[in-house]
Amino acid sequence: MPYLLKTEPDKYSYDDLLRDGETTWDGITNNQALLYLRNMKKGEKLVIYHSNVGKAAIGTAKVVSVEGIDPKNPNVRIKPVKRLKHEKTLAEIREAAIFKGSTLFRQFRLSVVPLTDEQYDWLTLS
Repeated sequence: MPYLLKTEPDKYSYDDLLRDGETTWDGITNNQALLYLRNMKKGEKLVIYHSNVGKAAIGTAKVVSVEGIDPKNPNVRIKPVKRLKHEKTLAEIREAAIFKGSTLFRQFRLSVVPLTDEQYDWLTLS
């Protein structure tokens, strides 16, 4: 299952992920978002979304590994795949019929959001 990961670019941006090459996705406190993190599997596709500043899907990444020993702090390692050719803004996403009823807008404050394969494709294909 693909996921959308929200990050504040002034704290950790997609460019930071590109520079680092790999990182642990942490700092999550919401129980629902933690559940989504714990359920991730190696190789799953991710979309990195800049929240607060920019408000757009910026690039793709993938899950390198998941260690769920501590349920309050699952160790999810991710690495970048590629920057999107066309960033998808919040306004574009909100208008897209494919996101009608999506968790992305029903639970807007979640920093980890499951996507359908169709939503992932819509976000990542130009």
